[in-house]
Amino acid sequence: MQLQQLLYFVAVAETHHFTQAAERVHVAQPSLSQQIRALETELGAELFSRARGNISLTEAGETLLPLARRILADADTARHEVQELVQLRRGRVRLGATPSLCTGLLPDVLRVYHDRHPGIRLLIEEGGSHDLVRQLARGALDLALIVLPLPPGSPALTTVELLREDLVVVSSASAKAPRRPVRIADLRDQPLVMFRHGYDLRELTVAACRAAGFEPGFTVEGGEMDAVLGFVRAGLGMAVVPSMVAGRAGPGLRVTPLARPGLRRTIALAHRSDVAPPRAARELQRVLLASAATE
Repeated sequence: MQLQQLLYFVAVAETHHFTQAAERVHVAQPSLSQQIRALETELGAELFSRARGNISLTEAGETLLPLARRILADADTARHEVQELVQLRRGRVRLGATPSLCTGLLPDVLRVYHDRHPGIRLLIEEGGSHDLVRQLARGALDLALIVLPLPPGSPALTTVELLREDLVVVSSASAKAPRRPVRIADLRDQPLVMFRHGYDLRELTVAACRAAGFEPGFTVEGGEMDAVLGFVRAGLGMAVVPSMVAGRAGPGLRVTPLARPGLRRTIALAHRSDVAPPRAARELQRVLLASAATE
C-alpha cells in the first residue's frame, strides 16, 4: 500500500468521479485508475461501486476512507516536522530593521541567535519603517522591526510590541553642555544634525519642533545613524536619537535627556498576517522578544 494510492483513493471518494479526481491530484486518469485497481488487489476488496455515471464507496471503501485520511494527515505532519527541523539547520531569515535598531538592539540578539543556530543565514535589510512595511507586503522580508503606529494604508500585518524607548539629545563632549534636561523649545536656536528623508527619527523630531512653534535649523542633513553620530561628535550640531543608541555610541558624545513629557517611540516586530513566518524566523522572533523583555 502506497501513500500515493491512498491519495488517489481519497480524491475519488470525495469527487465521486475518476476524471475529476485525476485533475485534482494532477495525474492522467488512466494512471489513477490503474493505481486504484492495484490498491484494491492489495487489499483484496473492491473500494468503489462503478455503476455508470455513479461512483460510490463500497463497504470496504467506507471503512478505508477515515483511515486513509488519517494516514495522509500523519504523513503531512511528519513531512512538516522534518522540514521545520531542517530549516533550523540550514535555512535563512530575512529581517528588516531601522538603522538605529541595527546599531542598538540587533548585535547582541543576532549573536545569541547565531550561537544557537549557526547554520541559519541572517539577511539584514536596513531601512525606514515605511520602506520595511512595503517589503514585508511584497514578501521580500520574513520579519521587520518597525516603529509604530503603522503608516496609513499599510497592508495587513501582525505586530507585537517589543519595547518603548525614550529619545535623548546628543551633542559633542567638547561643546558647551546644554541645560539639563533639554526642552524641545531649547532646540529652537541650536544647530541640528538631521537624518535623511524617510527616516522615522527625522519625522518625529521635525514634528515635535513644529508642535513647539518653530522650524528646526539643520547644519548637516541626509545621514544614516553612524554618520549622524560622527557629525555630532565632530561638533557640527546636536541630534535627537534613541537612548539605546546613545548609550552605546562610545566616547566623544554627551547625552542629555529631554524634559517631560519628552519623546518616545514604540518598536514592534511585524510580519504578514496572511503568511506564517518560517520556523527559523519564528525562533528569531522568540529571541527578540526575550531580549526586549530584559531591556
